[in-house]
Amino acid sequence: MAESTTTATAPKSKKPVASAAPVFEAPKFEMPKFEMPKFEMPKFDMSSMEVPAAFREIAEKGIAQAKENYEKVKSAAEQATDALEETYSTASKGCSDYGLKVIETARANSNAAFDLFGDLMTAKSYAEVVEKTTSYMRNQFETFTAQAKELSEHAQKVATDTAEPLKDSFTSFGKAA
Repeated sequence: MAESTTTATAPKSKKPVASAAPVFEAPKFEMPKFEMPKFEMPKFDMSSMEVPAAFREIAEKGIAQAKENYEKVKSAAEQATDALEETYSTASKGCSDYGLKVIETARANSNAAFDLFGDLMTAKSYAEVVEKTTSYMRNQFETFTAQAKELSEHAQKVATDTAEPLKDSFTSFGKAA
């Protein structure tokens, strides 16, 4: 007779199987109960210790000098902050004024160009166009020169006014040092 042996193989699991009982059990010992020894810090009587007068004097001078130096540094920092605030304010206002002058100049030049265009539209001959254009160019050259000079002077004034608070503060810092 032929025996038929069928063995059923369970699918292999990749997870480890937890065992019910630990393999090795460590013996348990009871810790002895004892108290930590009590140590007391030695007490020094501070009132009986006196600092020599020379050390006391040096310490007092050092503290006084540190306070004086702190006040100087604090005062210098406040002056520097005030100078920077004033400089920023002056620069901001100067730049704003300069921008307004540029806009005013551009507006005047645009109006002059539109006036020329209107005059050219009413011209009756080519000679009149050349005459009006030449006159416009001559006037605009003079106007541009004057405007450039005015803008340059204004920019120089803004730069000088902006640098003045810083210059004054550096002068005062130099005297304080």
